[in-house]
Order: sequence, then C-alpha cells, then structure tokens
Amino acid sequence: MQFIKYFGNDAYTNIAMDTWLLYNLKPQEAVFSLWQNKNAVIVGRNQNTFAEVNQDYIDEHDIQVVRRVSGGGAVYHDLGNICFTFFVPVASSAEVDFHKFVKPMYDALREVGIDAQITGRNDLTVDGKKVSGNAQRYAGGYLMHHGTLLWNSNVETMVRSLNVADEKFISKAATSVRSRVGNIKDYAPAGLSLEKFWEALQYYLSDEGKDREYVLSGAQKQSIIDLRNKQFASWDWNYGRSPEFDFNNHRKFDAGAIDVHANVDKGLIKDIVFTGDFLGVRDWREIKDRFINQPFNANVIYDILQKNVDGQYFGAIDNRELADMFNAKTEQKL
Repeated sequence: MQFIKYFGNDAYTNIAMDTWLLYNLKPQEAVFSLWQNKNAVIVGRNQNTFAEVNQDYIDEHDIQVVRRVSGGGAVYHDLGNICFTFFVPVASSAEVDFHKFVKPMYDALREVGIDAQITGRNDLTVDGKKVSGNAQRYAGGYLMHHGTLLWNSNVETMVRSLNVADEKFISKAATSVRSRVGNIKDYAPAGLSLEKFWEALQYYLSDEGKDREYVLSGAQKQSIIDLRNKQFASWDWNYGRSPEFDFNNHRKFDAGAIDVHANVDKGLIKDIVFTGDFLGVRDWREIKDRFINQPFNANVIYDILQKNVDGQYFGAIDNRELADMFNAKTEQKL
C-alpha cells in the first residue's frame, strides 16, 4: 500500500486530515498512514464532550480535545501511542466488515513479533489486554478505518483526562484500566523501540518498502489546514455539537450550599437555576438572562460572574469556586 505522511503531532490538524482524505483523496487502491498526536482526547462523533472529559485537568495540562467524524467512544492519545488510518475503496457500506479491516494491522503486529489477537468486533489484544481500538466511517465509496496502537501510553493521564475528577477514584480507576488495557512495549521482542516498531510497521504495510509515498500537493495541504482552522479547532465542533443534556451539581462552601441545574443544547446554556442556602441579598434571577445562550464553560461563567456579580446574589461564595462547579460530570438526556 502507498502511504501518506501526516503533518505533525497537532491533534486538530491530524483529525482534520483524516476527514479531508476520506472525502477528497479518492485513491484507486488502499492507502495508509501512521501518525501521532501529542496529549489529546479524541471524542466520538455522537458523544457529549462535556460528559467525556475532565475539563479541569484538560485545561491545566494543555490537552487538546477534538471530535472525530467516526463513531465510538472517547480515546486518549499521547506520544506513547501510534495512530493508524487506512483509506480503502469499498463499493458499498454493506461490505464494511470490522474484522476484515482490522486484519492488516493484526498481520503487521504478528509480523514484527507481537502475539496479537482479534477479539470482539474491533479490538486487538495481547495476552487478553486491549492494545488497540478501532473505528470506521464510510463516505462516497470509501472507507476510513482508523485506530490506535498503545506502545507505552500514560495510563494515569489517560484516566485523569477522561472525566475521573474525584481524586478518591483516580488510583482505583487507573488500576482498573491497567487490568484491561496493555502497552505493546511490555510484550515486544527485546530491543524493539517505538521508532523501530514504527519502521517495521511501515515496512510491512508498504509491501516491504516497495510501495512509495503518496505526495499531497500544496493546494491539498492548504485545504487540510483550512479545514483544521474552520472546523476541527473550533469550540463549536468539539463542544457545541454535543447532544442536549441536563447538568446538575451540588457543592457546600463555608458561605453556604449551592446547587446548579442547567439545560444545555449545542453547547449553549438554555436554562439555569441556582438553589441552596447561600445568603444573597438580591435575587439571582435578576441576572439569569446573562447566562442564557452562553457557552457551557467554566471560564465563560467566571467572566460573567466577575463582570456582573459583586456578592449581592450568591453571598460570600467565591466567583472562581462557583464557576468551577461547571466543570463537573454532566448527565445526558436519554
């Protein structure tokens, strides 16, 4: 198979490139790519981003959040992880078979000495532990099949990024993930580094180096960057496309207890209610409209509170602490 080189480690660009190639490359034969993202959470097309990520941790550690166009669940990427994508001409979506399109990577892993197995519908495992997850999207006669290969990914960062906000559960969650997920490095032949592993996969998938690079034109590369900037790096795509959900959070402060209830649609607050025993001298409903149609984002809420609230509505509760309540886990409508 010919291969395409992605541009670097920026997740916004790489997920945009996946999508642009699916709709625009139109190869006569299968094409593949191996690539990496720096720390990022990639959420599925139909997921509620707010419910999938620990936003406090994401913000503190400069982790990118990007929505892909394929389905499935949220996954964590870092430089201990190799991503792969196949673009394959397929006459009909009825011909799409996960097992068939997982097999090239299964064969590649076994060729380089990794005793991989295909389990379930779309997972690759080693010694019973998942080392790869896969997803697909079909469009216009072409299938994009992409996935991850966990070489030496940071499990604790993975757990903390994917909405485990309570410190009490971090260790337990990490232990649980380690029991189900494996790093390929732990099962690799002696002396096989990530770089050598990458080279071996590239060599095998390109028919032992016989198939050459598919080189994109300058105009094609610019189209990918434009798509990155317009869609995949935008808040509207990554958060605003989340399905409608109800948000509820309770917190007790020295200055009183407060409950926040909000309805969020397309990432925007459509209704909001504050209840509790906080000692506001004025009714918070006087400023309710200032929250409506604003992005569901703790920093946005903080800016509203700083500009419009001087302690009269929520008593001595600190604006930052109140705003941070909007980083907690959401409850999606069914």
